[in-house]
Amino acid sequence: MTDSAWSLHPQLERDGASIGDLPLSRVLVMNDANYPWAVLVPRRPDLVEVLDLDAAGQAQLMTEIAHVARALRAVTHCHKLNIAALGNAVPQLHVHVIARFASDAAWPKPVWGVVPARPYEPGKFQQLVAALRGEIQFD
Repeated sequence: MTDSAWSLHPQLERDGASIGDLPLSRVLVMNDANYPWAVLVPRRPDLVEVLDLDAAGQAQLMTEIAHVARALRAVTHCHKLNIAALGNAVPQLHVHVIARFASDAAWPKPVWGVVPARPYEPGKFQQLVAALRGEIQFD
């Protein structure tokens, strides 16, 4: 159930494209060709930490993270998945699911601050979005 007081943080809206809604979370794909990257944002107002969700919400978020992670792995054939909820720059609760490759710019370190974000070529970004939408199978 979505609360009408919820809205997506402007930074997340600028950095990615919404590809659909799961029961709890809006799913975004980040427009950074350095790393295939999805973000889940629970559609509840005033959430900062995972523990701000009740137990059922926490379980639902974990189910959705696993679902999106499986989809990202299936689409990208990545070597590793990084899953993180940092929130230092954007306080709204959001969870990063990042496909990692031994050949990527940050390997084996975290992706933040290693290289500037590099937008996808429009056709390539749309291919990734379509592939993830198909794999996630939003209702």
